[in-house]
Amino acid sequence: MKLLILDRDGTLNRSRDDYVASPDEWEALPGALEAVARLNQGGWRVVLVTNQSGIGRGLFDMASLNAIHAKMHRQLAAAGARVEAVFFCPHAPEDACACRKPAPGLFVQVGQRFGFDLSRVPAAGNAVRHVQAAAAAGCPTHLLTTGQSEALRARSGQQPDATSLSTLPPGTQVHDDLSAFADWLLAQPTD
Repeated sequence: MKLLILDRDGTLNRSRDDYVASPDEWEALPGALEAVARLNQGGWRVVLVTNQSGIGRGLFDMASLNAIHAKMHRQLAAAGARVEAVFFCPHAPEDACACRKPAPGLFVQVGQRFGFDLSRVPAAGNAVRHVQAAAAAGCPTHLLTTGQSEALRARSGQQPDATSLSTLPPGTQVHDDLSAFADWLLAQPTD
């Protein structure tokens, strides 16, 4: 079994300046659901780790988050895809918890629940804090230049701005989006 950890907002679905606070606001990124389906077909089990501080800030509740994830799971299933589990941090930044990315707590929980050595579990997301948390947990890291990281692209083309990328953990690979990452991962030799 192969396990993969993905971020949610800006990786699988469109991110917003505020929060995805209702099912109506959850919109899959073009090609993302199909990328998860290809990964599943390639033998990858996919889990999500996501900061959801809107709960801690009182902007939406657990019922709303559950409804968002129900819509996400329905759309994934319609594309022939599956996400095994969603690990989330409901805390606000001032709570100083161990699970809010860039802390590695959610990744550690994934490793414990699935019984995996995280050094063999790739992690991909669009936010630098996701990549930092993954690296702190020992995962191989991948940054997608979608969502928050669209700003990392150089203005004169599609190549990421090297100065902006200097904050990434060493060894982080950069991909245009979830589909490009899936293509790369599926082309890697298997053990």
